Amino acid sequence: MLRIQPNVKKLFLLVRAADASLAAKRLHEEIINKSLFGVLREREGSNIMEKIVAVAGDVSCENLGIRDSQMSKEVQEEIDIIVNSAATTNFNERYDLSLAINTFGAANLMSFANKCANAKIFLHVSTAYVCGEREGLILEKPFRMGETLNGSHNLDINAEQQLAMGLLTELRGKNASDREISNAMKDFGVHRARIHGWPNTYAFTKAMGEMLLGHLKKEHLPLLVFRPTIITSTLKEPFSGWIENFRTLDSIAFAYGKGKLKFFLADPRAIIDIIPVDMVVNAMIMGTVINSHHKQLSPHSEGDEPIIYHLGSSSRNPITFATIQSLTRQYFVKNPWINEDGRPVKVRKARVISSISNFRIYMTLRYLVFIKVLRLASSVLCLRKHEELYLNMNRKI
Repeated sequence: MLRIQPNVKKLFLLVRAADASLAAKRLHEEIINKSLFGVLREREGSNIMEKIVAVAGDVSCENLGIRDSQMSKEVQEEIDIIVNSAATTNFNERYDLSLAINTFGAANLMSFANKCANAKIFLHVSTAYVCGEREGLILEKPFRMGETLNGSHNLDINAEQQLAMGLLTELRGKNASDREISNAMKDFGVHRARIHGWPNTYAFTKAMGEMLLGHLKKEHLPLLVFRPTIITSTLKEPFSGWIENFRTLDSIAFAYGKGKLKFFLADPRAIIDIIPVDMVVNAMIMGTVINSHHKQLSPHSEGDEPIIYHLGSSSRNPITFATIQSLTRQYFVKNPWINEDGRPVKVRKARVISSISNFRIYMTLRYLVFIKVLRLASSVLCLRKHEELYLNMNRKI
């Protein structure tokens, strides 16, 4: 935004922090001082960064957790464009945390937006995978309140929150360990998602977030929901190859480059839909310009409904898993990862396992037999250290 519109008056950035000083510190250390902003500093000067104001708060709290009443008033009076990209993107996050951020965090921001006198438009970053595991053409349609992917309309979002908090209270009452609580809440999230037709907690809670946004928004406040597929590093702007952190394909590629990943469970012929992050940002900026004057240009939106944009690449520029695997190997052969000893890591072609049945056989022969023997040895010899090693390895598998 600052690169293409340096005359913008101010950008407020909600930062999870206890107070303003800590929020400002996080802003500078984790964002402004990064190489991504180097291009902007060189072109516009370091003073351009003064237009970014860190606001201490938390999207999972009412009023966004902003304790400074003067700051809250300033934001509500000055802000005109609101963007929500806050999310936990872990597919199987703890259900209580995912609900707090992805679902009710979105609702909290919309409630705050409704208090902003000059708000002109609300942008929400969702995910294409709220649509579930479907084939063919998927229309850009908003969710109805309580709608599910399995055809029923009995989804009660508040009840989902109560179920999650009820389980959490029950676990704490039993003096469960932090690990036991975390694992139970993760399993419960996947369970609830699949009951209603979603494949994982992430997609489920993001879908519920969309529902609450559409339900809570004020009349005549345009709500734009962007549903990107797998977001990857920048293609061109401000330079190619930048990514905030390692997720999805990035984490797989780097694990392979470090020599940690020897095999994959995947269909080599499957098309993976990926889209560079700068293309997503460009689409959001264009969507803002087009719809800022309440122009309803989406063919699947009616009246004051949310406007949905699916952002992907596979329909025009498809890429298969086999191609990604080949390109990744070529890259790390030419540009090997340097390990802690200062030596380059030599990568080998990873084995691709295309079916669950073959994957289970492979895991059994390569790992499970060994850890079963380890378990037996630890039991016979009473080796507590080996028992702990067994439990840790068994959990990971």
